[in-house]
Amino acid sequence: MAKYIAQIIVLGTQIVGRAFARALKQEIAASQEAAKRAGGGQKGQSRAAANLRTGMTLEEAQQILNISKLDPQEIQKNYEHLFHVNDKSKGGSFYLQSKVFRAKERIDQEFKSDKPPGNEQKNNEETKVQT
Repeated sequence: MAKYIAQIIVLGTQIVGRAFARALKQEIAASQEAAKRAGGGQKGQSRAAANLRTGMTLEEAQQILNISKLDPQEIQKNYEHLFHVNDKSKGGSFYLQSKVFRAKERIDQEFKSDKPPGNEQKNNEETKVQT
């Protein structure tokens, strides 16, 4: 009787061990794919940081705003339409409105990170002069 219980325990341990190893391999593969998609290097790190800050990837933000390329005019047009359509006072969904807002925020961060630092400082100086 004890022999059978020991065999069951050993067999169960082997099954759990194989499942754990398979899950670990899948997680490593998914992590490598995400790193490859992010672009790697400094740009990949800044993208990963932006993803963490906003809680969504650039691709997800593009899907939410229904855009295929990063065209500022198309982004603004779709954002305004979706934001107003989902206004709670008009019977819309606050949750969807906040997703639209976060998607726009994520895309704006991408634009900000694509600009060279020198241009940003120059724009700040121009703004100070105008006020």
